[in-house]
Amino acid sequence: MKQYKNPIPTVDVILERDSNVLMVRRKNDPFKDHLSLPGGFVNEGETVEDAMKREAMEETSLEVHPIDILGVYSDPKRDPRKHIVTIVFVGIIVGGAIRAGDDAASIEWIKLSNIERQQIAFDHAQILHDYYQWKASGGTFWSTKRRND
Repeated sequence: MKQYKNPIPTVDVILERDSNVLMVRRKNDPFKDHLSLPGGFVNEGETVEDAMKREAMEETSLEVHPIDILGVYSDPKRDPRKHIVTIVFVGIIVGGAIRAGDDAASIEWIKLSNIERQQIAFDHAQILHDYYQWKASGGTFWSTKRRND
């Protein structure tokens, strides 16, 4: 029987408050001690929306609600572990008190304009750059979309 090596689905969520984006400081490799968006792997039998809500709760103790999809990022090299595809949501906080959990060492609000000065995991700096553009003009993004830098 043929063995398939399919990409693995993940989700991430962008949560913004007062021009700051909520980021988690990673407790584990890859990218230990780097900042990343809250997110993680989609479980079998779970919708991507439910996975995003669960991962946000596990890492931040916050109840979040999706309001839009920023895009899909599928560059095979975006994660050093294997080919991982992420669906990036834009969300809002609807409840809870911020507390780091699961594989988040800490939680930080980072000024969107200071993202370039931070050590950001995976392709999350590009995702946040796309989010900045999305806020100005809307639209969705994907890994190979032509970008006007």
